[in-house]
Amino acid sequence: MMRHRSRPGPRPRARRTWRRAIARDWRLYTFLVVPFVFLLVFKYIPMLGNVIAFRRFRPGGSIFGDEWVGFYYFQAFITNQQFWNVFWNTAILGGLTLLVTFPLPIVLALMLNELRSRRFKRIVQTISYLPHFMSIVIVAGLVLQLTALDGTVNQVVAAMGADPVPFMQRPEWFRTIYVSSEVWQTVGWGTILYLAALTTIDDQLYEAARVDGAGRWRQTWHITLPGIRPTMMVLLILNIGSFMSVGFEKVLLLQNPLVYSTGDVIATYLYRVGIQSAQFSYGTAIGLFEAVIGLVLVLFANGLSRRMVGTSLW
Repeated sequence: MMRHRSRPGPRPRARRTWRRAIARDWRLYTFLVVPFVFLLVFKYIPMLGNVIAFRRFRPGGSIFGDEWVGFYYFQAFITNQQFWNVFWNTAILGGLTLLVTFPLPIVLALMLNELRSRRFKRIVQTISYLPHFMSIVIVAGLVLQLTALDGTVNQVVAAMGADPVPFMQRPEWFRTIYVSSEVWQTVGWGTILYLAALTTIDDQLYEAARVDGAGRWRQTWHITLPGIRPTMMVLLILNIGSFMSVGFEKVLLLQNPLVYSTGDVIATYLYRVGIQSAQFSYGTAIGLFEAVIGLVLVLFANGLSRRMVGTSLW
């Protein structure tokens, strides 16, 4: 009798170890050296300085503090009414910025996507992108010039027969001016990712929708918005994570003591208390508190997004 030999199955693929991967593609891994060193030196090593939030730091002493004080500095700012004023200013300003600047790039991207003239579309994109490349110092200078007593805005107000308004000396105007400058500077640049996401949507979906009699609004609602929803949720999570990190440079350049009641935020308060007044341990405690809030917001937004729409950062 002839014996049939069973054919040997496919050999299990050997697992590629890190050593083999690096030996094979070491030229590609060299590109990671500079980013890794940058993150290590400027992002991770400075985290060791957070220990002085729990230790008393004295200039000239140890960089990690001289004595353990526990949560003394945390209790100090929790019982400080001035801190809670700047905390709520930060929350309100961050909330207004998120509420206004997050949906506008989506709207602008949808409008640009509907344009048929490529030349006009490029002109609009160039004009809307331009403010992003301006220095914050230049943007703040333009805002101060426009809102000055003899600035362009007050010239228009005077031409209409009204009295000039000292915008930057009135606390009730600071949030409006800040959010408006953020819209002008960031909305155009924010459309880039959404325009890239729009190009990934299959055109056959639109053709099928037109055959079924769907108009532009229904196509936008049922095809376009679901198509860019993952991008929207990822950017929303990232924006929520930076909810409390209201721009330090612009606020510092625009504010003055007359508008501290609405324009003083945690970042500028830290600058005055931690740097100018040399209360480094106190300032570190506030910064660590703000970072923990940002981490909690990111975790909450990521979990909520994963449950509701199935999209998350991890």
